[in-house]
Amino acid sequence: MGVEENNRKSMSINEEENKKPNPDLKDDEVESAEEDTTLPSPNNDIVEQPHLLEHLWTFWFDNPSAKSRQAAWGSSMRAIYTFSTVEQFWSLYNNIHHPSKLAVGADLHCFKYKIEPKWEDPVCANGGKWTVTFHRGKSDMSWLYTLLALIGEQFDYGDEICGAVVNVRGRQEKIALWTKNAANETAQISIGKQWKEILDHKETIGFIFHEDAKHDRGAKNRYTV
Repeated sequence: MGVEENNRKSMSINEEENKKPNPDLKDDEVESAEEDTTLPSPNNDIVEQPHLLEHLWTFWFDNPSAKSRQAAWGSSMRAIYTFSTVEQFWSLYNNIHHPSKLAVGADLHCFKYKIEPKWEDPVCANGGKWTVTFHRGKSDMSWLYTLLALIGEQFDYGDEICGAVVNVRGRQEKIALWTKNAANETAQISIGKQWKEILDHKETIGFIFHEDAKHDRGAKNRYTV
């Protein structure tokens, strides 16, 4: 019996000791230990899925230093990168110059994959373009809003759109929205009106057929909104 009593006393003492806070722990550590509950640890293997776009898009750049009067139009144009996700777009956008930082004479395009930003491209051949003009250095936000509207499929006639280009010149910058079928007046008017709303642009903008522009640099607008 003496052994059993000693064992019971030893167990009671150990239980009491376990209830006392560890003198080596700080107050906040004691609190944390008391409140600790068993929770599942975060799964470090979870990878966030990229946000896929409806279409693939390609940035093209026409470097003014590579242009020459003897060269054919567009011969100095180069594809920079094709992207297919929201994350890729922002990675590119944040690492390329905005229009206000581009050299005079530069052209930066963003077109649907496999459509070249040229009149000669079969998809563009029968199309035209809406154009908005800005003072030098003032088109950055409108360029961004245009890109977001394109890749975000914000246009009712989005299938009609080929892409957009910003032209940087000495005194001004122009953003143009290229479309496929210039003769489809309903689609073109809808695109022009929506684009103005997206940019919150108050002035009248015009639409020129590529076919007219080929033969006359001063071609008149066929549609206006």
